[in-house]
Amino acid sequence: MKKIDKVVAAEARGFVFGAALAAKLKTGFVMVRKPGKLPRHTIEESYELEYGVNKLQIHEDSLKSGERVLLIDDLLATGGTIDAIAAMVKRLGAEIVDITFVIELFDLGGSERIEKKWGVKPFSLVKFPGH
Repeated sequence: MKKIDKVVAAEARGFVFGAALAAKLKTGFVMVRKPGKLPRHTIEESYELEYGVNKLQIHEDSLKSGERVLLIDDLLATGGTIDAIAAMVKRLGAEIVDITFVIELFDLGGSERIEKKWGVKPFSLVKFPGH
């Protein structure tokens, strides 16, 4: 089994899966939220949606350089959300060990995009075609 220091997940459904996984792994849990919802100093990353642009934030002290993290989200479509999360994790100096999803819409290309950009092959519990 790979050593994981923290599980990182985006609101809101990602919190359900991420918190449960962190508890099972007996490790820390880091929340990624929309702007203005986290109480301490944050860093921010923009990402593209099919219909516009959005932003996510993470506490700037939530990860330490060299920590090994697992990213989790409920759905993988094009990969924009996880790109933003991965970019912030890397800016904080942590290492992305695994990226996982509950559902993947495989024909939207998100998995290939993530593997090419971040060097981690994503794992998905369930895969469906997406349109």
